[in-house]
Amino acid sequence: MDGSSSSSSSSSLELEDVTNLFEPIKLKDLPHLNHYISNLKTFPNPLDQNPYFHTPQLQHFYITNNNLVFSHSTRFAYRTAGPRNNVFFNPSDVRAAIVTCGGLCPGLNTVIRELVVGLWDLYGVRQIFGITAGYRGFYSSSTQPVQLNPNIVHHWHTKGGTFLQTSRGGFDLCKIVDAIQNQAFNQVYIIGGDGTMRGAVKIFNEIKQRKLNVAVVGIPKTVDNDVGIIDRSFGFQTAVEMAQQAISAAHVEAESAVNGIGLVKLMGRSTGHIVLHSTLSSRDVDCCLIPELDFYLEGKGGLFEFLDQRLKENGHAVLVVAEGAGQDIIPRTESHKEERDESGNPVFLDVGVWLKSELNKWWDRDHPGELFTVKYIDPTYMIRAVHANATDNLYCTLLAHSAIHGVMAGYTGFVAAPINGNYAYIPLEDVACAKNPVNTKDHNWSWVRSVTNQPDFLKS
Repeated sequence: MDGSSSSSSSSSLELEDVTNLFEPIKLKDLPHLNHYISNLKTFPNPLDQNPYFHTPQLQHFYITNNNLVFSHSTRFAYRTAGPRNNVFFNPSDVRAAIVTCGGLCPGLNTVIRELVVGLWDLYGVRQIFGITAGYRGFYSSSTQPVQLNPNIVHHWHTKGGTFLQTSRGGFDLCKIVDAIQNQAFNQVYIIGGDGTMRGAVKIFNEIKQRKLNVAVVGIPKTVDNDVGIIDRSFGFQTAVEMAQQAISAAHVEAESAVNGIGLVKLMGRSTGHIVLHSTLSSRDVDCCLIPELDFYLEGKGGLFEFLDQRLKENGHAVLVVAEGAGQDIIPRTESHKEERDESGNPVFLDVGVWLKSELNKWWDRDHPGELFTVKYIDPTYMIRAVHANATDNLYCTLLAHSAIHGVMAGYTGFVAAPINGNYAYIPLEDVACAKNPVNTKDHNWSWVRSVTNQPDFLKS
């Protein structure tokens, strides 16, 4: 299992899929600076003079417009990522800005580091700036851009978090684009989640409206792996790996108690990829609850009945729940129904705390006087704050370098990411609105059911 769980990839084709392969494939048009700016000058790619990157013996070193990546899920072809023969920026004129927004995610510092090192070593860019404190850092009087170079970021990939600092909200379109224009940034690298990507679309459109010679690229950051079209988002594999430690601890606690239940809440606001892959990887999980499927507590086929039976059989049970699961059955006050965070996302109630309380109430009611223990573990901030593992570090490097190659080639308003293992350039607007829910009708979810033997929670 590679942990990607993408709707864009498939290990096998059915007859209908093979038939569809013969249908016309449409090329997804990619924004370019020369679409709205006339007479842009081009330059030979500096990689021609880079003996450590450009291998003369390698045929077809540069990517051409004939190189395409096909997505089975969208039925579109996309431009292949990589260096082009000519570039639209003179490296000595480039002023690049890098910003991180939203919550933490393993790999943020790696992406920043590789953007800096890639711009510096591959293309000879010397003016690279980090924008601190998220979107508001562009215009806030209390923050200033931090000039970056390879020596400064040398060790960043070994640390969690983001050295540029981050925040939610603070999106003021006019102030941000004014700041980009006033500070003469002509390349903007935006790293963030779905809200950040929607903001990046607006920034790109405003820059296009003003006809500024500024390229904008988004690098999707979501530990939940809920971005559509692309194979996976960075940090996801690290999150699954770290989640194993929490599940293992919950299993030990549950196994060491009489009628012990280990309850683990993992990340996943709208999708249950981390919970699903952690369940399949650990094999200690008795039941996993995801946002894509409803569940209920009481009655035949409910969670309590299942756990009661599992406790009778094994004497313990491990329950893993995604943070976005069960939100429709947790009692809410009127204020909770409308509450939103600074990014505009609805504020979720704590399903883990609620489940722990409900489990204790159930046991006291149905098994009075019998021993019972619920050990609740919430490793959310531990998982978000660690540095990326080896797989994600490599992935972050390829994302960063692919983004740089695309920007230097004059593309803008795009995301660089893998589709079926091949790196491609995808319009930013498409990625900002694309979702990647767990497909509960595919073999992965059937595998979960076979591992846990949990009910389907379908009321008759």
